[in-house]
Amino acid sequence: MEITSQRAGDFVDVTVIGRLDGYWADHLTKGLEDIMRQGADRIRLNLSGVTYISSMGIRVLVQFHKKLHSIHGIFLVSSPSDPVKRVLSMTGLQDVLMPATSSRAQAVARQESIRRLDRKNSTFEIFEYGAPGSTLKCRVIGAPDLIHGCRFSEANCRTVSFPDATVAVGLGAFGNSFSECSDRFGEFLAVAGAAAYLPTDGSNVPDFLLSHGAFVPELQVLYSVVCEGPLALLARFEAKQETGRVGLTELADLCLEVAGTNQAGIVIIAESAGLVGAALRRSPVGAGAESAPFGHPEIRKWLSFTTEPSHSRALAVVAGVAARSPDGALAPLLRPSSGELALVSHFHAAAFSYRPLQKGRIDLTATTRSLFEAETLLGLLHLIVDDRATVGVAESEFVLGACWIGPIVEVTSEKD
Repeated sequence: MEITSQRAGDFVDVTVIGRLDGYWADHLTKGLEDIMRQGADRIRLNLSGVTYISSMGIRVLVQFHKKLHSIHGIFLVSSPSDPVKRVLSMTGLQDVLMPATSSRAQAVARQESIRRLDRKNSTFEIFEYGAPGSTLKCRVIGAPDLIHGCRFSEANCRTVSFPDATVAVGLGAFGNSFSECSDRFGEFLAVAGAAAYLPTDGSNVPDFLLSHGAFVPELQVLYSVVCEGPLALLARFEAKQETGRVGLTELADLCLEVAGTNQAGIVIIAESAGLVGAALRRSPVGAGAESAPFGHPEIRKWLSFTTEPSHSRALAVVAGVAARSPDGALAPLLRPSSGELALVSHFHAAAFSYRPLQKGRIDLTATTRSLFEAETLLGLLHLIVDDRATVGVAESEFVLGACWIGPIVEVTSEKD
């Protein structure tokens, strides 16, 4: 089988030559998946050179029609050969995959962006998202410095709820009390009514809760930064072809720029080109060891690190805070980012099995909920900059996706 593709306006035209049978169906599937990962959501499949199509081939066409339809995209069969046209007609798929006119298959009109930006490694489209002037209030809960020596105790734990209009990261656990959670506290994130965390009880399997009706996710929290309120802006980004990826620092800096602020709560949902991070191996409670968890050689017992970028080609939900001049209460939670930018941040990421993202202005709550409901939660990390001399400077990178941004205008500290 021969597969070629070229851009034609809003569409990508894909020409297939050969037999579309059980042997070649996987080959076409991989080719179409790669095209979608490059950002295509409108695909025309020219099958004039296909001499035979089996039920396996038909299944591929139906699968990609459903995938693109789910993100308001388009998947069409154009110029079918006689064998293909006959099979589509007999299976009742001709009207679905071969609409009489292209106008019948136009996608839902996309809202125009209000601004476009070009950066070193990426391009951006900016959309209004929340009401004009929307801002966030931020609470810094607990004493993050207690991580040094892993000195958290029951007195440092509180129950915190995370409703829909919340973006948060920190250390916590699902459960009803400190004693129930004492050996399971780990990294968590909360976004748009969803909360996920990585237990430190040895299971190493992430878990999550979703809001539903009157139910709101809550955690036993050791410390957290919690941003509350509507997010103001949406920035869609795509890495330039010559680089193929854009770093987290560049994304965070752009978010601060477009929001016109020095500190912001940020959510990113994007295809990962590799996540760089760490996670606790053990619960940071009552260790009584001055060198835990960052001293050597104890660090190997307390923390696991990505030895190389992980979860490449997964879909990542990233949440956290970035700042240039952080409020005093925020400063202890933020760490320097990579590069020459005077940027500090604190981000956690949940990695999911891949699915394409709808183009244009998309809803954070609906997008987040659909991931938790339909995809597999693969892992959760505290994102870091790996500046070891042996690897150079490495950070999490992404191919394309969406950033939701909210300027932080007020920060309060809630210590025990």
